Amino acid sequence: MPAEVITQEAGVRQLSYAEAIREGLGQAMEADPRVFLFGEDVGVYGGAFGVSGDLLRRFGPERVIDTPISELGLAGAAVGAALTGMRPVLEIQFSDFVTLAMEQIVNQAAKIRFMFGGKASVPMVVRLPGGSGTGAAAQHSQSLEAWFAHVPGLKVLQPSTPHDAKGLLLAAIDDPNPVLIFEHKLLYKTKGPVPAEAYREPIGKAVVRRSGRDITIVGASIMTLRAAAAAEKLAGEGIGTEIIDLRSLRPIDFATIAQSVRKTGRLLIVYEGVKTMGIGAEIAAMIAESDVFGALVAPIARLGGADSPIPYNPSLEKASVPQEDDILAAARRLMHKRKR
Repeated sequence: MPAEVITQEAGVRQLSYAEAIREGLGQAMEADPRVFLFGEDVGVYGGAFGVSGDLLRRFGPERVIDTPISELGLAGAAVGAALTGMRPVLEIQFSDFVTLAMEQIVNQAAKIRFMFGGKASVPMVVRLPGGSGTGAAAQHSQSLEAWFAHVPGLKVLQPSTPHDAKGLLLAAIDDPNPVLIFEHKLLYKTKGPVPAEAYREPIGKAVVRRSGRDITIVGASIMTLRAAAAAEKLAGEGIGTEIIDLRSLRPIDFATIAQSVRKTGRLLIVYEGVKTMGIGAEIAAMIAESDVFGALVAPIARLGGADSPIPYNPSLEKASVPQEDDILAAARRLMHKRKR
């Protein structure tokens, strides 16, 4: 899917999502000797998805560190390094493997600042390539971001564009708290405008990618691109679609969502993670518990992943998570519904 669907800042040079992350990492490491990158195959190999590239040549093996296969140990090392003044950036080769590091991230990194009365902080970043679409099957294709958005003390990001991939990464490295960045694997080759200088995008601030009057579609990561493509077809049917790119799941920008829903009266939430107990349920509940609920003219709709492990078969894999046509069909259905 072309990244040009949601480009911004016309005239700025074009980088791929992976290149934007690499540039951000390089700029952070040049500016601050405390910043270092480590993880499985991030050095000599250049990263499982080619993100770290030439960073080993530029910064050496003391700051771009190839590690053993031990996610729990790596997460513990990140916590320890952060507590002692460093700014570690840990790449988990596939986001699915973060399950092995849950104890250190959820019970240590997320809680230390609270448990020590603010006298200690854990400024660590965990980069997590995730999502389906590469034929990697059930153990390498999950979208687990909602798990971590449930945890107080963590910040959880899902950039959808190269511009935001760089800007949110730099903001995350600056942040005194642990930040998890879920990078969809299908986005690494997409291209978009990226400023050359080091810049920051605010954590916890959503973006309106497209303005419309009839229906609000809320999503993040690759779902923003798919929603944008669906919106083009809806426009041809006379339906004005407003697209909210969350960018941040925790903290979440409810004010931007609410403002849009007050205008359109219809809300469709799309996400790749399993629909049950997913981020869509939380957003729907936030709307239902607020005065925005009265502005709805139709029931809130959720479009999430199937309650199934991700299949290896390409056709079944595609059917297990929302695609452009699924978003299009869900939006059409919602346009024909009225709240009783």
